[in-house]
Amino acid sequence: MLNEFVNDQEALKAYDVRKYRTPDGYTSDIAIFTITPNEQVEIGRSLSILLIKRAMENAEGQPNIEGGKWALPGGFVGSKETAFEAALRELEEETGIQGIHLKHYGVYDKEGRDPRGWMITNAHYAAVPEHLLAERKAGDDAADVQLFSVQEALKLPLAFDHKEMIQDALRMIQIDMLQTTLAKEFLPKEFTLSELRNVILSVSEGIVDEVVKSEPFFWRKAPSLPFIELVTLENGQPKTTQRNSKYKTKLYRFNEHVPIKSIYK
Repeated sequence: MLNEFVNDQEALKAYDVRKYRTPDGYTSDIAIFTITPNEQVEIGRSLSILLIKRAMENAEGQPNIEGGKWALPGGFVGSKETAFEAALRELEEETGIQGIHLKHYGVYDKEGRDPRGWMITNAHYAAVPEHLLAERKAGDDAADVQLFSVQEALKLPLAFDHKEMIQDALRMIQIDMLQTTLAKEFLPKEFTLSELRNVILSVSEGIVDEVVKSEPFFWRKAPSLPFIELVTLENGQPKTTQRNSKYKTKLYRFNEHVPIKSIYK
């Protein structure tokens, strides 16, 4: 009969949890990206990531696993919270940062990735303007918290498999930069086309297409992009700024258009 189902209580009598191995721990980690000044690169800015330095001792005063190494902020998921909730909590506890929109990007569950045992990690990332990280401070079991360019971060002594996690998060943010309006997370509400181009280049260096690489091409193409619009004054004239140039430059803003990428276009 279609309306007959197995009784859960009967099924549970036959279920033997000892047949299955459970993880030794469940954690949640966070990759926070921003754009910072960098005089060593041509455009003067580079993509950076927030890392914590793991304390040498844990809360019980015992040697801390991977102590002294740099890592993504994160920690163990509580029994009454989700991995997403744990990510928000751990981020605030270890860095003092809160109110940031996080996006899930991966699960890391390979045995041997953590010397403490079989640990499963849910990984999240966020893109934020630098000023939101200005009040960062080390807390909980973090000895320090710093911003590093992504290139610098990948050369640091990193805990666990966090190098792989950072590389994966970088690929995700680069894809988002080229396929969504992620750039708005790094820009002021009103921005110049030069600022928009520099953000795209900072995040997606090495994978941007010719539209962005070529300045003349970008200046011609950008004003017609469907997701940005010219900012105008009450008299209908373009609003301008001189904050990054001795010449007046037009200001733009993102509108409500949501770009959708299709392989069939």
